[in-house]
Amino acid sequence: MVTLLHGVPRQPRRFIFVLLDQFTLLSFAGAVDTLRIANRLGGADLYKILYAGEDGEEAQCSSYARIKLHMNFEELNREDTIVICGGIDVQKATTKKLINWLRREARRGVTIAALCTGAYAMGKAGLLDGKRATIHWENQDSFSEEFEEVKLTKSVFVIDGNRMTTAGGTASIDLMLTIVANDHGEELASQIADQQIYTSIRTDQDSQRLSIPTRIGVRHPKLSQVIRMMEQNLEEPISPSTLAHEVGMSTRQLERLFRRYLNRSPKRYYMELRLQKARNLLMQTDMSVINVALSCGFASPSHFSKCYRAHYDTTPYRERGAQSTRVKD
Repeated sequence: MVTLLHGVPRQPRRFIFVLLDQFTLLSFAGAVDTLRIANRLGGADLYKILYAGEDGEEAQCSSYARIKLHMNFEELNREDTIVICGGIDVQKATTKKLINWLRREARRGVTIAALCTGAYAMGKAGLLDGKRATIHWENQDSFSEEFEEVKLTKSVFVIDGNRMTTAGGTASIDLMLTIVANDHGEELASQIADQQIYTSIRTDQDSQRLSIPTRIGVRHPKLSQVIRMMEQNLEEPISPSTLAHEVGMSTRQLERLFRRYLNRSPKRYYMELRLQKARNLLMQTDMSVINVALSCGFASPSHFSKCYRAHYDTTPYRERGAQSTRVKD
């Protein structure tokens, strides 16, 4: 079936969902169902949905469900849209065959999008160089380290020309609703959101993470301001006295503020933020332990190892070894 756009026959727009091994089911399902509902409410085949993968037979998500595929990495039409669905261990799932296929289709002008960690595959193929993009907040540190040419944002989704990326989770719904609105009008997009009980459609101006007060469960403007400065300065930590001065407090007042609301000192909280970043880098990149330490504000590997062991009950080297074992399995 074809649809009429301003009286002109138009073929359904094809979306080829590339399901990487261990892809995230929520992001994939949210995107696909948005297009499915668009077809139902639009009264026509506005979109055609196809599933692709390296072996062309089936793909398994991180929740163990298996999806039958329609195709492998075939040559597409220029008007098609590729949607890369990433998830766990995306580095392993980003194969040379996938990269070569993405580069070939990009040269032919195909629009390429990525859900969740799928942006990694786009980055590895060089398709995001010089462009704005986003990825799940847990992968932002490692992505920034590996792809310095990409203008990474914290938005729920980003559209930069014919490249689209989302932060994962329900952000895929927001992206697809935006696409539907651009293709067929905001009224249809709103009707789809109502069907999904999706009460607030986010834009590319919305941040993917909850606000600091919501995350920590405390609404104190000065505490939020200090934590924001900490999060923005993990590589070169700021002293508690400087942090206190920036928000118009004494160091002692800042100590009491953290003890009262977070049951830890500012120094301890700051250390936990840096160690969390370090763990992400160890788990998601091939950076040396020394470089991870430097990226998280530790002057020496020995100090880094000591702090890491105290917090995670293992060393950075063992953490890296355990991750390698999990990837092989």
